[in-house]
Amino acid sequence: MSIWRNIFCVITSPKYGWEVINESNIPIGKVFRSAYVPLLCVLALSCFVPNIYDNTLTFKSSLMSGIVICSSYYISYYVITYLLGGFYPELVKTEGATARLNDYILYNLIFLVLLSILRKLLPSDFTPVLFLLVYLPWMAYRGTDHLFVKKDKVPKFVVISSVLLLGVPALLKAILELFI
Repeated sequence: MSIWRNIFCVITSPKYGWEVINESNIPIGKVFRSAYVPLLCVLALSCFVPNIYDNTLTFKSSLMSGIVICSSYYISYYVITYLLGGFYPELVKTEGATARLNDYILYNLIFLVLLSILRKLLPSDFTPVLFLLVYLPWMAYRGTDHLFVKKDKVPKFVVISSVLLLGVPALLKAILELFI
């Protein structure tokens, strides 16, 4: 199974995608190195695209924007893993459960990185792209079977994980922009 096929499946059909991810048994380190980090590099490069159509942007501002946004997503993975593991210790009791939680976080963050790349490539804040952020809780909900979350805890888990997945990168980006 291919990592890119898993990403495509989880985005287009989350229920089927999480089943494919479960069956593929691709180590999370490989997904991180082979998909997440390269997508972060593409995201950094996409920060230079607005220079083509906006004369007010400088190389320095685009470079700093790329560093900030990539750093925020990179750090977010570790922060969200720590926080979700703290909120739901039953999800990190065994090695297999921890691997599933890491899969869950990483594939959802990959979706957000792809959306960020798309937003950077478009000449304006294309509103329909922002509506795709609403799709993340649906992906998160469908991933609860992958994590074996108890049925009575699913709504709370989806809300907490969605808020963390959407909020932590934005918060880290805002904090890092303070240093610029």
